[in-house]
Amino acid sequence: MVQKQTKRQLQEGWDNYIRRYLVAVTAEQNESEPEKRNRIKRLEADFEEWKKYYFEKYCTSPAASFHKRASKRIIHNPEFIDSRVWARELAKDALCMMETIYQALTGIKRNILLISNSQDKAIDLLEPYRIELEKNERITSDYGIQKMPGCWAYGDFITTQGVSFLAVGADQSPRGSRNEEVRPDKIIFSDIDTDEDVRNSEIIDKRWNWVERAVMPTRAVNKPFQVIWLGNLIAKDCCVARAMKIADYVDIVNLEDKNSQSTWPEKNSQENIQRIKSKISTAAYMAEYMNTPLTQGSVFKEVTYGDIPPLGRFRFLVAYADPSPSNNKTDRKNSTKALWLTGAHQGNFYVIKGFLDRVTNDEFVDWFYAIEDYVRGRTQIYNYIENNTLQDPFYEQVFLPLFFRRGEERGHHIGVIPDTRKKPDKFSRIEGNLEPLNRAGRLILNAKEKDNPHMQRLEEQFLLLSPALPAPADGPDAVEGGVFICNNKLLTLSGDTITACTKHINKKRY
Repeated sequence: MVQKQTKRQLQEGWDNYIRRYLVAVTAEQNESEPEKRNRIKRLEADFEEWKKYYFEKYCTSPAASFHKRASKRIIHNPEFIDSRVWARELAKDALCMMETIYQALTGIKRNILLISNSQDKAIDLLEPYRIELEKNERITSDYGIQKMPGCWAYGDFITTQGVSFLAVGADQSPRGSRNEEVRPDKIIFSDIDTDEDVRNSEIIDKRWNWVERAVMPTRAVNKPFQVIWLGNLIAKDCCVARAMKIADYVDIVNLEDKNSQSTWPEKNSQENIQRIKSKISTAAYMAEYMNTPLTQGSVFKEVTYGDIPPLGRFRFLVAYADPSPSNNKTDRKNSTKALWLTGAHQGNFYVIKGFLDRVTNDEFVDWFYAIEDYVRGRTQIYNYIENNTLQDPFYEQVFLPLFFRRGEERGHHIGVIPDTRKKPDKFSRIEGNLEPLNRAGRLILNAKEKDNPHMQRLEEQFLLLSPALPAPADGPDAVEGGVFICNNKLLTLSGDTITACTKHINKKRY
Protein backbone atom coordinates (compact mmCIF):
# COMPACT_ATOMS: atom_id res chain seq x y z
CA MET A 1 0.00 0.00 0.00
CA VAL A 2 2.84 2.38 0.85
CA GLN A 3 4.47 1.77 -2.51
CA LYS A 4 1.22 2.52 -4.39
CA GLN A 5 0.75 5.78 -2.47
CA THR A 6 4.31 6.79 -3.25
CA LYS A 7 3.80 6.22 -6.99
CA ARG A 8 0.55 8.16 -6.92
CA GLN A 9 2.23 11.02 -5.11
CA LEU A 10 5.06 11.01 -7.64
CA GLN A 11 2.54 11.05 -10.47
CA GLU A 12 0.59 13.94 -8.95
CA GLY A 13 3.83 15.82 -8.33
CA TRP A 14 4.86 15.38 -11.95
CA ASP A 15 1.44 16.49 -13.21
CA ASN A 16 1.61 19.61 -11.07
CA TYR A 17 5.11 20.31 -12.32
CA ILE A 18 3.95 20.02 -15.93
CA ARG A 19 1.03 22.36 -15.26
CA ARG A 20 3.36 24.96 -13.80
CA TYR A 21 6.08 24.50 -16.38
CA LEU A 22 4.12 24.20 -19.62
CA VAL A 23 1.95 27.04 -20.79
CA ALA A 24 -1.12 25.57 -22.44
CA VAL A 25 -0.80 25.48 -26.20
CA THR A 26 -3.82 27.16 -27.66
CA ALA A 27 -5.53 25.41 -30.53
CA GLU A 28 -6.53 27.21 -33.69
CA GLN A 29 -9.74 29.20 -33.28
CA ASN A 30 -12.37 30.28 -35.80
CA GLU A 31 -11.33 27.58 -38.25
CA SER A 32 -13.81 25.72 -40.43
CA GLU A 33 -13.73 21.93 -40.52
CA PRO A 34 -12.35 21.79 -44.11
CA GLU A 35 -9.66 24.32 -43.18
CA LYS A 36 -8.76 22.24 -40.16
CA ARG A 37 -8.46 19.04 -42.20
CA ASN A 38 -6.32 20.77 -44.80
CA ARG A 39 -4.06 22.25 -42.14
CA ILE A 40 -3.59 18.86 -40.45
CA LYS A 41 -2.85 17.22 -43.80
CA ARG A 42 -0.33 19.92 -44.64
CA LEU A 43 1.41 19.57 -41.27
CA GLU A 44 1.52 15.77 -41.43
CA ALA A 45 3.25 16.02 -44.81
CA ASP A 46 6.10 18.02 -43.24
CA PHE A 47 7.25 16.61 -39.90
CA GLU A 48 9.45 19.63 -39.13
CA GLU A 49 6.43 21.91 -39.36
CA TRP A 50 4.24 19.36 -37.55
CA LYS A 51 6.52 19.19 -34.49
CA LYS A 52 6.91 22.96 -34.31
CA TYR A 53 3.12 23.38 -34.30
CA TYR A 54 2.25 20.66 -31.78
CA PHE A 55 5.36 20.94 -29.60
CA GLU A 56 6.02 24.63 -29.61
CA LYS A 57 7.35 24.60 -26.05
CA TYR A 58 9.96 21.97 -26.88
CA CYS A 59 11.10 23.63 -30.10
CA THR A 60 12.71 26.65 -28.47
CA SER A 61 15.75 26.49 -30.78
CA PRO A 62 15.83 25.81 -34.52
CA ALA A 63 16.51 22.18 -35.34
CA ALA A 64 20.04 21.30 -36.42
CA SER A 65 20.64 19.45 -39.66
CA PHE A 66 21.37 16.19 -37.79
CA HIS A 67 17.95 16.45 -36.10
CA LYS A 68 16.20 16.79 -39.45
CA ARG A 69 18.11 13.90 -41.03
CA ALA A 70 17.35 11.67 -38.06
CA SER A 71 13.63 12.39 -38.21
CA LYS A 72 13.50 11.65 -41.93
CA ARG A 73 15.07 8.24 -41.32
CA ILE A 74 12.48 7.40 -38.69
CA ILE A 75 9.42 8.77 -40.46
CA HIS A 76 10.23 7.13 -43.79
CA ASN A 77 11.57 3.78 -42.56
CA PRO A 78 9.01 1.92 -40.41
CA GLU A 79 11.31 -1.17 -40.46
CA PHE A 80 14.58 0.20 -39.12
CA ILE A 81 17.18 0.04 -36.35
CA ASP A 82 18.58 3.48 -35.62
CA SER A 83 21.47 4.16 -33.23
CA ARG A 84 21.60 7.76 -32.06
CA VAL A 85 24.86 8.13 -30.21
CA TRP A 86 24.23 11.74 -29.33
CA ALA A 87 25.89 13.67 -26.56
CA ARG A 88 23.99 15.18 -23.69
CA GLU A 89 22.06 18.38 -24.42
CA LEU A 90 21.27 17.44 -28.03
CA ALA A 91 17.56 16.65 -27.43
CA LYS A 92 17.70 12.97 -28.34
CA ASP A 93 14.86 11.99 -25.95
CA ALA A 94 12.68 14.99 -26.76
CA LEU A 95 13.00 14.52 -30.52
CA CYS A 96 12.28 10.80 -30.23
CA MET A 97 9.15 11.58 -28.21
CA MET A 98 7.87 13.96 -30.89
CA GLU A 99 8.58 11.45 -33.66
CA THR A 100 6.90 8.63 -31.77
CA ILE A 101 3.77 10.62 -30.93
CA TYR A 102 3.58 11.61 -34.61
CA GLN A 103 3.71 7.93 -35.56
CA ALA A 104 1.08 7.07 -32.95
CA LEU A 105 -1.35 9.80 -33.98
CA THR A 106 -0.98 9.08 -37.71
CA GLY A 107 -1.42 5.32 -37.29
CA ILE A 108 2.12 4.27 -38.22
CA LYS A 109 2.88 2.59 -34.87
CA ARG A 110 0.48 0.99 -32.41
CA ASN A 111 2.47 -0.82 -29.71
CA ILE A 112 5.43 1.07 -28.25
CA LEU A 113 7.86 -0.05 -25.56
CA LEU A 114 10.24 2.36 -23.83
CA ILE A 115 13.12 0.57 -22.12
CA SER A 116 15.68 1.99 -19.74
CA ASN A 117 18.13 0.77 -17.08
CA SER A 118 15.33 0.43 -14.50
CA GLN A 119 11.56 0.49 -14.54
CA ASP A 120 11.47 3.73 -12.54
CA LYS A 121 13.77 5.37 -15.08
CA ALA A 122 11.69 4.02 -17.98
CA ILE A 123 8.49 5.34 -16.38
CA ASP A 124 10.04 8.78 -15.88
CA LEU A 125 11.08 8.88 -19.54
CA LEU A 126 7.63 7.75 -20.73
CA GLU A 127 5.66 10.18 -18.57
CA PRO A 128 6.17 13.21 -20.89
CA TYR A 129 4.50 11.16 -23.65
CA ARG A 130 1.43 10.63 -21.47
CA ILE A 131 1.34 14.27 -20.36
CA GLU A 132 1.48 15.54 -23.94
CA LEU A 133 -1.17 13.13 -25.19
CA GLU A 134 -3.49 14.08 -22.33
CA LYS A 135 -2.88 17.79 -21.91
CA ASN A 136 -1.56 19.20 -25.18
CA GLU A 137 -4.54 21.22 -26.37
CA ARG A 138 -3.47 21.27 -30.02
CA ILE A 139 -3.19 17.48 -30.09
CA THR A 140 -6.59 16.93 -28.45
CA SER A 141 -8.20 19.54 -30.67
CA ASP A 142 -6.93 18.00 -33.92
CA TYR A 143 -6.76 14.30 -33.03
CA GLY A 144 -9.36 14.04 -30.30
CA ILE A 145 -9.16 13.14 -26.62
CA GLN A 146 -6.36 10.60 -26.18
CA LYS A 147 -6.86 9.57 -22.56
CA MET A 148 -8.52 6.16 -22.40
CA PRO A 149 -10.53 5.79 -19.16
CA GLY A 150 -9.28 2.82 -17.15
CA CYS A 151 -6.14 2.45 -19.31
CA TRP A 152 -4.15 5.50 -18.35
CA ALA A 153 -1.72 4.34 -15.69
CA TYR A 154 1.68 5.75 -14.82
CA GLY A 155 4.07 3.89 -17.15
CA ASP A 156 1.37 1.83 -18.92
CA PHE A 157 -1.39 3.43 -20.95
CA ILE A 158 -3.47 3.09 -24.13
CA THR A 159 -4.87 5.97 -26.18
CA THR A 160 -8.44 6.17 -27.45
CA GLN A 161 -6.99 5.47 -30.90
CA GLY A 162 -5.77 2.11 -29.60
CA VAL A 163 -2.04 2.88 -29.35
CA SER A 164 -0.33 1.35 -26.30
CA PHE A 165 2.73 2.63 -24.43
CA LEU A 166 4.61 0.56 -21.85
CA ALA A 167 7.69 1.35 -19.72
CA VAL A 168 10.04 -1.60 -19.20
CA GLY A 169 13.09 -1.81 -16.95
CA ALA A 170 16.26 -3.65 -17.98
CA ASP A 171 16.09 -7.42 -17.45
CA GLN A 172 12.30 -7.38 -16.96
CA SER A 173 10.31 -9.70 -19.17
CA PRO A 174 8.54 -7.98 -22.08
CA ARG A 175 7.39 -11.34 -23.43
CA GLY A 176 3.77 -11.44 -24.51
CA SER A 177 3.45 -7.66 -24.77
CA ARG A 178 0.48 -7.15 -27.04
CA ASN A 179 -2.03 -4.46 -27.86
CA GLU A 180 -4.92 -6.66 -28.94
CA GLU A 181 -3.48 -8.49 -31.97
CA VAL A 182 -0.55 -6.10 -32.38
CA ARG A 183 2.86 -7.09 -31.09
CA PRO A 184 5.40 -4.36 -30.27
CA ASP A 185 6.20 -2.48 -33.47
CA LYS A 186 8.46 0.16 -31.96
CA ILE A 187 11.00 -0.13 -29.16
CA ILE A 188 12.94 2.78 -27.70
CA PHE A 189 16.06 2.09 -25.65
CA SER A 190 17.09 5.14 -23.64
CA ASP A 191 19.93 5.33 -21.10
CA ILE A 192 20.15 1.55 -20.92
CA ASP A 193 23.75 1.69 -19.67
CA THR A 194 24.84 2.95 -16.27
CA ASP A 195 28.30 3.90 -15.03
CA GLU A 196 28.21 1.05 -12.54
CA ASP A 197 27.05 -1.59 -15.03
CA VAL A 198 29.69 -0.89 -17.66
CA ARG A 199 32.45 -1.67 -15.15
CA ASN A 200 31.29 -5.29 -15.12
CA SER A 201 31.48 -7.13 -18.43
CA GLU A 202 29.30 -9.93 -17.10
CA ILE A 203 26.42 -7.49 -16.52
CA ILE A 204 26.77 -6.16 -20.06
CA ASP A 205 26.88 -9.71 -21.45
CA LYS A 206 23.76 -10.64 -19.50
CA ARG A 207 21.88 -7.50 -20.53
CA TRP A 208 22.76 -7.85 -24.19
CA ASN A 209 21.66 -11.47 -24.08
CA TRP A 210 18.34 -10.22 -22.65
CA VAL A 211 18.03 -7.69 -25.49
CA GLU A 212 18.63 -10.34 -28.14
CA ARG A 213 16.56 -13.13 -26.63
CA ALA A 214 13.77 -11.46 -24.69
CA VAL A 215 13.22 -8.03 -26.25
CA MET A 216 13.89 -8.18 -29.97
CA PRO A 217 11.81 -11.35 -30.56
CA THR A 218 8.68 -9.63 -29.19
CA ARG A 219 8.11 -8.27 -32.69
CA ALA A 220 5.79 -9.71 -35.30
CA VAL A 221 7.91 -11.20 -38.07
CA ASN A 222 5.65 -9.93 -40.83
CA LYS A 223 5.10 -6.37 -39.58
CA PRO A 224 7.39 -3.32 -39.78
CA PHE A 225 9.46 -3.06 -36.61
CA GLN A 226 11.46 -0.05 -35.51
CA VAL A 227 14.14 0.16 -32.83
CA ILE A 228 15.69 3.41 -31.63
CA TRP A 229 18.80 3.36 -29.44
CA LEU A 230 19.29 6.61 -27.54
CA GLY A 231 22.41 7.15 -25.46
CA ASN A 232 25.95 8.36 -25.47
CA LEU A 233 28.97 6.08 -25.46
CA ILE A 234 30.04 5.90 -21.82
CA ALA A 235 32.31 2.85 -22.16
CA LYS A 236 34.13 0.92 -24.85
CA ASP A 237 31.93 -2.09 -24.17
CA CYS A 238 28.32 -1.27 -23.33
CA CYS A 239 24.90 -1.96 -24.80
CA VAL A 240 25.02 1.24 -26.86
CA ALA A 241 28.36 0.16 -28.34
CA ARG A 242 26.99 -3.28 -29.20
CA ALA A 243 23.83 -1.79 -30.71
CA MET A 244 26.01 0.24 -33.06
CA LYS A 245 27.18 -3.03 -34.62
CA ILE A 246 23.65 -4.19 -35.56
CA ALA A 247 22.04 -0.85 -36.41
CA ASP A 248 20.94 -0.01 -39.93
CA TYR A 249 22.28 3.47 -39.30
CA VAL A 250 24.65 4.83 -36.65
CA ASP A 251 24.54 8.57 -36.04
CA ILE A 252 27.33 9.85 -33.78
CA VAL A 253 26.94 13.49 -32.83
CA ASN A 254 29.11 15.15 -30.21
CA LEU A 255 28.61 18.45 -28.45
CA GLU A 256 31.50 19.81 -30.52
CA ASP A 257 32.58 18.89 -34.03
CA LYS A 258 36.12 18.05 -35.16
CA ASN A 259 36.90 21.76 -35.36
CA SER A 260 35.81 22.30 -31.72
CA GLN A 261 32.66 24.11 -32.84
CA SER A 262 29.21 23.55 -31.39
CA THR A 263 27.18 21.04 -33.39
CA TRP A 264 24.01 22.86 -32.35
CA PRO A 265 25.08 26.49 -32.07
CA GLU A 266 21.48 27.75 -32.10
CA LYS A 267 21.13 26.20 -28.63
CA ASN A 268 24.60 25.51 -27.24
CA SER A 269 27.01 28.42 -27.60
CA GLN A 270 30.76 28.10 -27.36
CA GLU A 271 30.60 30.05 -24.10
CA ASN A 272 28.18 27.47 -22.70
CA ILE A 273 30.46 24.65 -23.75
CA GLN A 274 33.60 26.25 -22.34
CA ARG A 275 31.81 26.74 -19.04
CA ILE A 276 31.05 23.00 -18.86
CA LYS A 277 34.59 22.03 -19.84
CA SER A 278 36.06 24.22 -17.13
CA LYS A 279 34.03 22.59 -14.37
CA ILE A 280 34.47 18.85 -15.00
CA SER A 281 37.38 16.55 -15.76
CA THR A 282 38.50 15.85 -19.30
CA ALA A 283 37.55 12.19 -18.89
CA ALA A 284 34.02 13.13 -17.80
CA TYR A 285 33.60 15.67 -20.60
CA MET A 286 34.86 13.27 -23.26
CA ALA A 287 32.55 10.48 -22.08
CA GLU A 288 29.39 12.53 -21.57
CA TYR A 289 29.70 15.08 -24.35
CA MET A 290 32.13 13.68 -26.92
CA ASN A 291 31.27 9.95 -26.99
CA THR A 292 34.87 9.12 -26.14
CA PRO A 293 35.00 7.13 -22.91
CA LEU A 294 38.34 7.46 -21.21
CA THR A 295 38.95 4.66 -18.77
CA GLN A 296 40.54 6.12 -15.68
CA GLY A 297 42.51 4.18 -13.17
CA SER A 298 44.93 5.55 -10.64
CA VAL A 299 47.95 3.50 -11.78
CA PHE A 300 48.28 3.16 -15.57
CA LYS A 301 47.46 6.33 -17.48
CA GLU A 302 48.60 4.81 -20.79
CA VAL A 303 50.25 1.71 -22.17
CA THR A 304 53.12 1.41 -24.63
CA TYR A 305 52.84 -0.43 -27.95
CA GLY A 306 55.89 -1.36 -29.97
CA ASP A 307 57.54 -3.86 -32.27
CA ILE A 308 58.45 -7.25 -30.86
CA PRO A 309 61.95 -8.63 -31.55
CA PRO A 310 62.06 -11.87 -33.59
CA LEU A 311 61.03 -14.66 -31.24
CA GLY A 312 64.29 -16.49 -31.84
CA ARG A 313 66.18 -13.72 -30.07
CA PHE A 314 64.44 -14.40 -26.77
CA ARG A 315 66.32 -16.86 -24.55
CA PHE A 316 62.91 -18.14 -23.45
CA LEU A 317 59.28 -17.08 -23.26
CA VAL A 318 56.76 -17.52 -20.47
CA ALA A 319 53.09 -18.31 -21.09
CA TYR A 320 51.36 -17.48 -17.83
CA ALA A 321 47.70 -18.29 -17.23
CA ASP A 322 45.18 -17.07 -14.70
CA PRO A 323 42.22 -19.52 -14.71
CA SER A 324 40.24 -17.29 -12.30
CA PRO A 325 37.99 -20.08 -11.04
CA SER A 326 35.03 -18.95 -8.98
CA ASN A 327 33.81 -20.57 -5.82
CA ASN A 328 30.54 -21.04 -7.69
CA LYS A 329 30.69 -24.35 -9.55
CA THR A 330 28.50 -23.06 -12.38
CA ASP A 331 30.63 -19.96 -12.94
CA ARG A 332 33.77 -22.10 -13.10
CA LYS A 333 32.63 -23.51 -16.42
CA ASN A 334 32.57 -20.13 -18.15
CA SER A 335 34.54 -17.63 -16.08
CA THR A 336 36.94 -14.92 -17.21
CA LYS A 337 40.34 -16.41 -17.93
CA ALA A 338 43.66 -15.03 -19.14
CA LEU A 339 46.79 -16.38 -20.80
CA TRP A 340 49.61 -14.09 -21.93
CA LEU A 341 52.93 -14.86 -23.58
CA THR A 342 55.70 -12.63 -22.22
CA GLY A 343 59.41 -12.37 -22.83
CA ALA A 344 62.43 -10.31 -21.75
CA HIS A 345 65.00 -8.89 -24.16
CA GLN A 346 67.68 -6.23 -23.62
CA GLY A 347 66.06 -4.81 -20.51
CA ASN A 348 62.50 -4.69 -21.87
CA PHE A 349 59.57 -6.93 -21.09
CA TYR A 350 57.25 -7.72 -23.99
CA VAL A 351 53.60 -8.80 -23.97
CA ILE A 352 53.62 -10.74 -27.22
CA LYS A 353 50.41 -12.68 -27.66
CA GLY A 354 47.55 -13.82 -25.50
CA PHE A 355 43.95 -14.36 -24.65
CA LEU A 356 41.52 -12.69 -22.25
CA ASP A 357 37.90 -13.75 -22.35
CA ARG A 358 35.08 -15.64 -20.66
CA VAL A 359 35.52 -19.19 -21.92
CA THR A 360 35.05 -22.79 -20.85
CA ASN A 361 37.86 -24.80 -19.30
CA ASP A 362 38.29 -26.77 -22.54
CA GLU A 363 38.79 -23.58 -24.53
CA PHE A 364 41.20 -22.34 -21.90
CA VAL A 365 43.37 -25.44 -22.34
CA ASP A 366 43.32 -24.94 -26.12
CA TRP A 367 44.88 -21.51 -25.62
CA PHE A 368 48.16 -23.15 -24.56
CA TYR A 369 48.29 -25.11 -27.80
CA ALA A 370 47.49 -21.93 -29.75
CA ILE A 371 50.46 -20.20 -28.10
CA GLU A 372 52.72 -23.15 -28.93
CA ASP A 373 51.57 -23.03 -32.57
CA TYR A 374 52.28 -19.29 -32.62
CA VAL A 375 55.86 -19.70 -31.35
CA ARG A 376 56.54 -22.69 -33.65
CA GLY A 377 59.62 -23.85 -31.75
CA ARG A 378 61.61 -20.67 -32.31
CA THR A 379 62.53 -20.59 -28.62
CA GLN A 380 61.75 -22.36 -25.37
CA ILE A 381 58.32 -21.77 -23.78
CA TYR A 382 57.71 -22.21 -20.07
CA ASN A 383 54.01 -22.72 -19.38
CA TYR A 384 52.76 -21.62 -15.97
CA ILE A 385 49.34 -21.57 -14.39
CA GLU A 386 48.38 -19.73 -11.23
CA ASN A 387 47.62 -22.23 -8.47
CA ASN A 388 47.05 -20.44 -5.21
CA THR A 389 45.18 -21.77 -2.18
CA LEU A 390 41.81 -20.74 -3.64
CA GLN A 391 42.43 -22.69 -6.85
CA ASP A 392 43.95 -25.83 -5.37
CA PRO A 393 42.76 -28.61 -5.59
CA PHE A 394 40.87 -27.18 -8.58
CA TYR A 395 44.09 -27.33 -10.60
CA GLU A 396 44.69 -30.98 -9.72
CA GLN A 397 41.11 -32.13 -10.13
CA VAL A 398 40.05 -30.17 -13.20
CA PHE A 399 42.88 -28.75 -15.28
CA LEU A 400 45.39 -31.59 -15.14
CA PRO A 401 42.85 -34.14 -16.45
CA LEU A 402 41.87 -31.67 -19.19
CA PHE A 403 45.48 -31.18 -20.25
CA PHE A 404 46.03 -34.94 -20.28
CA ARG A 405 42.92 -35.59 -22.36
CA ARG A 406 43.76 -32.83 -24.85
CA GLY A 407 47.31 -34.18 -25.13
CA GLU A 408 45.98 -37.65 -25.89
CA GLU A 409 43.68 -36.22 -28.57
CA ARG A 410 46.48 -34.23 -30.20
CA GLY A 411 49.16 -36.85 -29.71
CA HIS A 412 51.28 -34.20 -28.03
CA HIS A 413 51.31 -33.16 -24.38
CA ILE A 414 52.10 -29.70 -23.07
CA GLY A 415 53.82 -29.42 -19.73
CA VAL A 416 52.34 -26.82 -17.40
CA ILE A 417 53.99 -25.73 -14.16
CA PRO A 418 51.74 -24.59 -11.29
CA ASP A 419 52.74 -21.27 -9.74
CA THR A 420 52.26 -21.87 -6.01
CA ARG A 421 54.06 -18.81 -4.70
CA LYS A 422 52.39 -16.90 -1.90
CA LYS A 423 51.34 -13.67 -3.52
CA PRO A 424 50.47 -10.25 -2.12
CA ASP A 425 47.04 -8.92 -3.12
CA LYS A 426 46.45 -8.55 -6.83
CA PHE A 427 46.48 -4.76 -6.98
CA SER A 428 49.72 -4.44 -4.99
CA ARG A 429 51.49 -6.99 -7.18
CA ILE A 430 50.45 -5.37 -10.45
CA GLU A 431 51.24 -1.88 -9.21
CA GLY A 432 54.57 -2.80 -7.64
CA ASN A 433 55.93 -5.04 -10.41
CA LEU A 434 54.47 -3.56 -13.60
CA GLU A 435 53.84 0.15 -13.05
CA PRO A 436 57.56 1.09 -12.79
CA LEU A 437 58.27 -0.87 -15.98
CA ASN A 438 55.35 0.75 -17.75
CA ARG A 439 56.32 4.24 -16.60
CA ALA A 440 59.85 3.70 -17.93
CA GLY A 441 58.52 2.48 -21.29
CA ARG A 442 59.97 -0.98 -20.68
CA LEU A 443 56.64 -2.88 -20.62
CA ILE A 444 55.78 -3.11 -24.30
CA LEU A 445 52.61 -4.52 -25.83
CA ASN A 446 52.80 -6.03 -29.31
CA ALA A 447 51.75 -3.33 -31.80
CA LYS A 448 50.73 -6.00 -34.33
CA GLU A 449 48.13 -7.27 -31.85
CA LYS A 450 46.69 -3.83 -31.08
CA ASP A 451 43.43 -4.50 -32.96
CA ASN A 452 43.03 -7.95 -31.46
CA PRO A 453 39.99 -7.91 -29.10
CA HIS A 454 41.97 -9.83 -26.48
CA MET A 455 44.73 -7.21 -26.49
CA GLN A 456 42.14 -4.43 -26.40
CA ARG A 457 40.55 -5.98 -23.34
CA LEU A 458 43.98 -6.22 -21.73
CA GLU A 459 44.69 -2.54 -22.40
CA GLU A 460 41.33 -1.51 -20.97
CA GLN A 461 41.92 -3.54 -17.81
CA PHE A 462 45.32 -1.89 -17.35
CA LEU A 463 43.79 1.57 -17.72
CA LEU A 464 40.96 0.77 -15.31
CA LEU A 465 43.23 -0.53 -12.58
CA SER A 466 42.60 1.26 -9.30
CA PRO A 467 42.31 0.20 -5.66
CA ALA A 468 38.96 1.99 -5.46
CA LEU A 469 37.53 0.85 -8.80
CA PRO A 470 35.98 -2.64 -8.81
CA ALA A 471 37.19 -3.43 -12.31
CA PRO A 472 38.44 -6.84 -13.48
CA ALA A 473 42.21 -7.29 -13.68
CA ASP A 474 42.68 -10.90 -14.78
CA GLY A 475 44.74 -9.84 -17.81
CA PRO A 476 47.22 -7.62 -15.96
CA ASP A 477 47.42 -10.30 -13.26
CA ALA A 478 48.55 -12.87 -15.83
CA VAL A 479 51.06 -10.41 -17.32
CA GLU A 480 52.45 -9.75 -13.85
CA GLY A 481 52.86 -13.50 -13.35
CA GLY A 482 54.73 -13.84 -16.63
CA VAL A 483 57.01 -10.88 -15.93
CA PHE A 484 57.73 -12.18 -12.44
CA ILE A 485 58.73 -15.62 -13.81
CA CYS A 486 60.85 -14.01 -16.57
CA ASN A 487 62.62 -11.82 -14.07
CA ASN A 488 63.41 -14.70 -11.73
CA LYS A 489 64.68 -16.91 -14.53
CA LEU A 490 66.94 -14.13 -15.79
CA LEU A 491 68.40 -13.77 -12.31
CA THR A 492 69.39 -17.45 -12.32
CA LEU A 493 70.98 -17.34 -15.77
CA SER A 494 74.52 -16.11 -16.42
CA GLY A 495 75.88 -16.66 -19.90
CA ASP A 496 75.35 -20.34 -20.62
CA THR A 497 75.60 -21.26 -16.96
CA ILE A 498 72.41 -22.17 -15.14
CA THR A 499 73.14 -21.44 -11.50
CA ALA A 500 69.80 -22.71 -10.23
CA CYS A 501 70.58 -26.34 -11.13
CA THR A 502 72.22 -28.75 -8.74
CA LYS A 503 74.82 -29.67 -11.40
CA HIS A 504 77.11 -26.90 -12.59
CA ILE A 505 77.56 -26.75 -16.35
CA ASN A 506 80.88 -25.20 -17.43
CA LYS A 507 80.73 -23.67 -20.89
CA LYS A 508 84.49 -24.35 -21.45
CA ARG A 509 83.71 -28.03 -21.78
CA TYR A 510 81.82 -27.26 -24.98
